[in-house]
Amino acid sequence: MNKKLKEKILESLSSVMPITAIVFILSIYAVPIPIGTTIMFLAGAALLIVGMGFFSLGADIAMMPMGEAVGAQFTKTGKLSIVVFVSLLMGFIITVAEPDLQVLADQVPAIPDIVLIGTVALGVGIFLVVAMLRILFKVSLSRLLIIFYIFLFVVSAFAPRDFLAVAFDSGGVTTGPMTVPFVMALGIGLSAARGGASSQENSFGLVAICSIGPVLAVLLLGIGYNPSDATYTPVELLDIVTTKDVAEQYARELPRYFQEVIMALIPVCIFFAIFQATSKRFSRKKLMTIGVGLVYTLIGLVLFLTGVNVGFIPVGHLLGSQIAASDYEWTLIPLGMIIGYYIVVAEPAVHVLNKQVEEISGGTVSQKAMKLSLSLGVAISLALSMVRILTGISIFWLLIPGYSIALVLTFFVPKIFTGIAFDSGGVASGPMTSTFLLPFAMGACESLGGNVLTDAFGVVAMVAMTPLVTIQLMGLIYARQTKAVEDIGVLDIAGADEIIDYEEESSHE
Repeated sequence: MNKKLKEKILESLSSVMPITAIVFILSIYAVPIPIGTTIMFLAGAALLIVGMGFFSLGADIAMMPMGEAVGAQFTKTGKLSIVVFVSLLMGFIITVAEPDLQVLADQVPAIPDIVLIGTVALGVGIFLVVAMLRILFKVSLSRLLIIFYIFLFVVSAFAPRDFLAVAFDSGGVTTGPMTVPFVMALGIGLSAARGGASSQENSFGLVAICSIGPVLAVLLLGIGYNPSDATYTPVELLDIVTTKDVAEQYARELPRYFQEVIMALIPVCIFFAIFQATSKRFSRKKLMTIGVGLVYTLIGLVLFLTGVNVGFIPVGHLLGSQIAASDYEWTLIPLGMIIGYYIVVAEPAVHVLNKQVEEISGGTVSQKAMKLSLSLGVAISLALSMVRILTGISIFWLLIPGYSIALVLTFFVPKIFTGIAFDSGGVASGPMTSTFLLPFAMGACESLGGNVLTDAFGVVAMVAMTPLVTIQLMGLIYARQTKAVEDIGVLDIAGADEIIDYEEESSHE
């Protein structure tokens, strides 16, 4: 086995094992799960581990170099119209290629799938243009985020109530494993080529801005269509009894996800082929490496998506419904926190973000610190989501204060942490959230007799919000520690000067 691939698989094993162990323990002591469903979950976990390993390596040797090359090439063109057109096209293509977008489309039958997917992709494309222009013209990220989020909440006041949670969920769903590596690398390449003292800070923030586009697009669609019959697709628990049933289920679904991922990668490959033909950026040897990386990406996404969709959705729904139906439904809150703390590190795009943060910051922000901040943020978001399900309070009572705190913090933390924090929100709310946490919330809401569209939906939005606060708080702590170290250094220098002066005076005497 390739040494790097083995390292990636072992890394993903350490990320996935905690949540697998939690579910397995719950199935024994708290929520009895049919043996067939348990085997299907364990098989899904195995596919997830191997798939994440392949995907991470593929992102490193294919998606990241492609994105960085395109970003760097932008600075060599003198025409702003080319930057705008290419950014819009890339944003549209990469979003249509996002497998999680189909999940969102299936949940909103009141609007035709093709209309929803096209509009969301256009929203991402437009906001990717804004993100690229921000770097080129060196516009403050904090200022843009404040303007856009105020506008977003104003528009949401006119959207149908049953549509709000779904709209805010879309922001997290569309920035998934296909979008994040490419868009992040795009920002890194453009910022590095652009240079300047703020190049490190400008490397982050593209995912943050692109996450706003889908929310705004779905809100405007909701206002235009006024979908009074908006509903969701209930989770159907299959009758899985034997290992043969498990094998047949995976054998039936694997080709479908293979087709989805192939269709997702084709537009990206076509765009890159055109880019290479016009720029001659890469050598033949490097192109072969990128080709291998794309194959790794294909294998990884197929295995990952098959594992989480087939193995995790039924278990998530079953756990949520049975715990909520028990006499101890309040345990949803602490249990949600535990699941949220561990599940975020199983998101494939999180590994990409953490690695890029450590590299761009020169090790100042370690992967360990990022994992801890993200885990704490998602744990809090799951606790708040369970409170919503138990009480039925509007998601606005949590989103507005949460985003207000996050935006206020942007004035007090180093700018690089603002970009990292707002990027992390979109990264944390990936396929693991939509295929495990959302079914978990749906199952709990159904058992409690709540409104699934207003109470269960919104969990993705909550997962996307809380890291904005926790990572900026990490930045605040870092800034104070750095200032304290600098102050000590100044005192040491001052003390040394005093000793030298004293010795000089003694020698004169």
